[in-house]
Amino acid sequence: MRIVLIAAALLPFPAAAREAPSPERLKASVEKLVSFGTRHTLSSSTDPRRGIGAARRWAAGEFERIGKGCGGCLHVETIEKVFTGPRAPDGVNIVDVLGVQQGSEPGRVVIVQGHIDSRVSDVMDATSDAPGANDDASGVALVLEAARILSKEKFRATIIYAALSGEEQGLFGGQLLAETTKARGWKVDAVLNNDIVGNTIGQNGQRVADRVRVFSEGIRTAEDLPAQRARRGNGGEDDGPSRALAKAIDGVAATLPGGLDAFLVRRPDRFGRGGDHEPFLKLGYPAVRFSVGIENYTQQHQNLRTENGIAYGDTVDKMDFPYLAKVTAINVATIARLAGAPSAPEEVVIGGALSSDTDVRWKPVAGAARYRVHVRRNDAQDWQRAVDVAGGETGTKLKDVIVDDVFVGVSAVAEGGAESLVTFAGRAAP
Repeated sequence: MRIVLIAAALLPFPAAAREAPSPERLKASVEKLVSFGTRHTLSSSTDPRRGIGAARRWAAGEFERIGKGCGGCLHVETIEKVFTGPRAPDGVNIVDVLGVQQGSEPGRVVIVQGHIDSRVSDVMDATSDAPGANDDASGVALVLEAARILSKEKFRATIIYAALSGEEQGLFGGQLLAETTKARGWKVDAVLNNDIVGNTIGQNGQRVADRVRVFSEGIRTAEDLPAQRARRGNGGEDDGPSRALAKAIDGVAATLPGGLDAFLVRRPDRFGRGGDHEPFLKLGYPAVRFSVGIENYTQQHQNLRTENGIAYGDTVDKMDFPYLAKVTAINVATIARLAGAPSAPEEVVIGGALSSDTDVRWKPVAGAARYRVHVRRNDAQDWQRAVDVAGGETGTKLKDVIVDDVFVGVSAVAEGGAESLVTFAGRAAP
C-alpha cells in the first residue's frame, strides 16, 4: 500500500488556465436584465419587452448562443410548475431556465444558480419598475458568465446553469429545481447559489471589497434525529456535506491571485432570512449561498425614490463589477474542480478505540485514481495534513494517530488531480 504525505496546505487543485470573468460582460448582462423594467414573478409572461417572460426568454437565448459557440456542448431546457402561496394566492406558473452542459458522467451534477425575478417594497406589486440589479441580476449574470467560460472545457459531471424564477414569492424556483433533481435521480455534488453578489458599499457607507460571504449548514436539515445524534457523537457538527463544500470553496478562493477571501459564515443563510439553496438542503443535497461582504438595505426590495438625500432602489450604478467578476471567478474555479473530480465517498468510517492507531475505511468511488485521507486535531476547524492512498484501496491504518484526538475525512482524486469534497469519517458500527 502506497501512502504519500501531503503538505499541510493540502495542495489545493490549481485552477486550469482559462479566460478570466469579464466585468464588462457582467455589466452588460445586468443592464439587459434591468432593461425589462420589472421581472416580478407575477408580471407579464408574454410581453415581448417587459416582465418576467421577456427576461426568461432572453436568458434562454443567451444559453442557446453559448451552446452554438461550443458546437452544441450546452443545451437549453425549461422546467415549470404552478405554485400557490401567500405571495401567489391565485397561483403562478414558475419557469426555470437551464443551460445544461453534459458531462461524461451525466447522472452527476454540479449546479450554479441565481434568481431572475425582482421586486419593490410591496412584494405583490408586479407593475412598478423593479430593476433588481444586485438582487439578483448579479447572480444571473454570474451564471451566464460561468457558462461562457466553462463551456470551452469538458468535465466528468454535468453542469447545470440555472436562472430561477419565484425566489421573492416563496423560493419557488429553487424548490422546482430541487424537486426536479430528485425526480430525475441526479447525484448532486454541489449547489452554488448566488444571490446579491455585486455590491461593495454597505448601508453605513463602509466599503467591503476583499471578501465574499459563503453561508453553509453544519448539521444537515435533512438528517433525522438518530442521524443528528450520530453526528453529535462523532463530533462532526462542523463537517456536514454543505460545510465541506464551503471549506472547499475557501481552499479554491485561496488559490486565485488577487481574488477574494471566502468568509465562511456558519449559518445556512443570513440571520432570519433565506434563499434558493434551502430547498436543496431540505432534500439532503450539499448547497451553499454566496452573498456580498456587506449589504445595503436601502437598495433591496425598494421602490425607486429619493428621501432625505438617500437614493433608494436596486440600480446598476450602485454595483461594483470588478468585484462581481472576482465572485464569478471563485464560482468558476469551484465548479471546474468539482465537475472534474470523482464524487465524494458516500461513507467513511473510523475505528481505533483502545489503540494507538486509527483505522479508516471507505466505500470505493468510480473513477478515483487515488484517495486522500485528511486529518486534523479535533480542536481545529481546517484539515491540517493528509495522506494519499492508491485508488484500488478502500482503507488504511494511520499509525500512531490516536482516534480520540483527531477528526478524519476522505476525498476522491481524479487522475489529473481534481479533488472531490471531503466526506467526514464517523464511527464504525459495533
